[in-house]
Amino acid sequence: MAEPLLTIKNLSAWYDPKKKVLSEVSLELSDHEAVGLIGMNGAGKTTVLKVVSGLLPGFSAEQILALGKPCSLRGREFKRWRYTVFAEDRSFSYFTFREYLSYVFSAYGKALPDVTELIRGFHFEAYTDVLMKELSTGSRKKAYLITGFALKPKLLLLDEPVNGLDYQSTEYLYQLIRGYREHGTVLFASHILESLTETSDRVLVLEHGNIRRTFEGGRIDAAGIREALNDDMDV
Repeated sequence: MAEPLLTIKNLSAWYDPKKKVLSEVSLELSDHEAVGLIGMNGAGKTTVLKVVSGLLPGFSAEQILALGKPCSLRGREFKRWRYTVFAEDRSFSYFTFREYLSYVFSAYGKALPDVTELIRGFHFEAYTDVLMKELSTGSRKKAYLITGFALKPKLLLLDEPVNGLDYQSTEYLYQLIRGYREHGTVLFASHILESLTETSDRVLVLEHGNIRRTFEGGRIDAAGIREALNDDMDV
């Protein structure tokens, strides 16, 4: 069997060392799959993505493997594997989209591709040469999504990717996530059940900083996930 793309065993994470946000989370991502994270506010969804993105120094893990080999989530090699689209991102304010796109591909050492189809799919044609700081929240989200899907990293991380998108762009995003298996793996956090049921191979339910339930294949349905979340509220 092929080695998992990423294996993390007994991950704990914190912003304040006295208060853990994640506690002994074990996560395994296969190559070429879409995995969704859902949980109540404060469950740790964004924290998982920040740790995997290498942006949170406050964490410990028993083991971290990439394709079966020891890996540093904050190391240069793994950084080239992944790209993250955050729920809100106001960085690179004085770049236009095209300047930002060029910068990212240069940083990753990749040739700049033709992104016409992605721009059209997200209805972004009018904004490609506008400063990022002048874009609406939804348009900035589109800029980062276009960049991520054009980059095609081994691991694409998305935090609340639907937030701020119009209906047509949301449907296009679902299409992209479903099709991403051809290129690599998507791990995304969302509170929108539809985004999980429409796109995911597996759905992980986070509760109080740990993965309490997993839904996969034909067992992924809104009613089951909603019941798991209600159980969380009743604790």
